[in-house]
Amino acid sequence: MMSSGQPLLSVCIPTYRGAAHLGAAIDSVLSQSCGGFELIIIDDNSPDDTAAIVARYKDPRVRYIRNANNLGPEGNWNRCLSESRGKFFKLLPQDDLLMPGCLERQMAVLEKDTEKNIALVFCARRIVVSGDRAVTVRGYPGGKQGAIPGHAVIRRCVRFGTNLLGEPGSVMFRKSLALQVGPFDATNAYVIDLDYWFRLLLKGNAYYFPEPLAAFRVSSGSWSVAIGNRQTADFCQFVSRISLNPAHTVSRLDIAACHLMARINTYLRLLFYRLVLKQERI
Repeated sequence: MMSSGQPLLSVCIPTYRGAAHLGAAIDSVLSQSCGGFELIIIDDNSPDDTAAIVARYKDPRVRYIRNANNLGPEGNWNRCLSESRGKFFKLLPQDDLLMPGCLERQMAVLEKDTEKNIALVFCARRIVVSGDRAVTVRGYPGGKQGAIPGHAVIRRCVRFGTNLLGEPGSVMFRKSLALQVGPFDATNAYVIDLDYWFRLLLKGNAYYFPEPLAAFRVSSGSWSVAIGNRQTADFCQFVSRISLNPAHTVSRLDIAACHLMARINTYLRLLFYRLVLKQERI
């Protein structure tokens, strides 16, 4: 634990209309083996029974906040940042999960990195559907456990036309670094998380766990499914925007590869979602 009763880690769940899976997300955090963390649930003025679900948890590590007005994803994610008190920070979407040992293993990497060369820790993640049934695993292609240069991760994401680091639940970083890079920016909504990962990686390296220590849920209500048709445009606009910053070292060839691969990835992703969700309805 940190001094003055501060938690070592803040896990924040931003939620809106998330009652269906919120309990599972909370349980996956509270069952973690490590100590010294707080769990903050920030309800973006949901019209469902989110408050009643959270009220069932009497755990002193849980803190519930309800926004007086709906802030949207960007606003709510940034409120999570501002409310967090821990040395380390993890954002967990309302319908995603942490696997056993996730927090302990990711925190250990950041604690050991006394020179702060590691900007973020990420991991492979399971893709789950109803009943928390895993249908596949996604990870960093060919990645082995250990540090990867930040610029190499950025360039590979651009060339692959997709977010190879994963959704927020797979990533952990220092709150002090977040204060340096600033708030989440939803200029390109689909890549609000990747935009942040890139900004962090301009400050240091990534550390990868090839084991799936988190899970991303695919359901008809998932935000990623809802914005699927905008994915290609958002990703390409995002890459064009960051290419203006020489620090990203993005070349014209990288941008060309990005435009091609982003279209292919969006098509394959939407096809996968449709097949999985169709099976869920059968």
